[in-house]
Amino acid sequence: MAEDNEAISKNLKRCFICIDLPLEAKKYLNEVQEIIKKKNLFQGKFTEFENLHLTLKFLGEIEEIKILEAEERLRKIKFNAFDIYLGEVGVFSERFANLIWIKLGGKSIFDLQKQVEDVLGGLFEAEKRFMSHVTIARPKKVFDKNLLLDYFHKMKIKKECFNMDRFFLKSSDLKEDGPVYSTIKEFSAEKE
Repeated sequence: MAEDNEAISKNLKRCFICIDLPLEAKKYLNEVQEIIKKKNLFQGKFTEFENLHLTLKFLGEIEEIKILEAEERLRKIKFNAFDIYLGEVGVFSERFANLIWIKLGGKSIFDLQKQVEDVLGGLFEAEKRFMSHVTIARPKKVFDKNLLLDYFHKMKIKKECFNMDRFFLKSSDLKEDGPVYSTIKEFSAEKE
């Protein structure tokens, strides 16, 4: 029986739905990461350049049949290309400061996320709270939490706009040196 469970778990894929950021946005976020690194406020891991993205919904470890069903449902989503902009730097849980993010703004992000949530209703658990952000670092040890939080409150981020015209269903293969993401399906905005 344990062998059957192991065989089943090997067929599971860790999946999520996301917006990949355009190259110019990733370059800017990488510059922000470098600035933060030089401040030496914590020890930890910075998100790899190629992995900078906005998660619309995390699906978890799922079997192929559920991936196919999700793909079929996601095809029903209709959306137009839209602009997003970078917001402030922050942390989840000021008490622990174990995840550093940059907020992404734009009402259409929330509209798209709601459509994702709606079409996948009943297939996956609903998101309890969606926050539009890109994870840029995961601190393991913060040297001075107050200094770190104060620095982020004062940090200025360029409010540049970036156009988005697609979202993705992806899988994540967790490796020792970081996750490797693979596109399962790309979903494009309607042509105007």
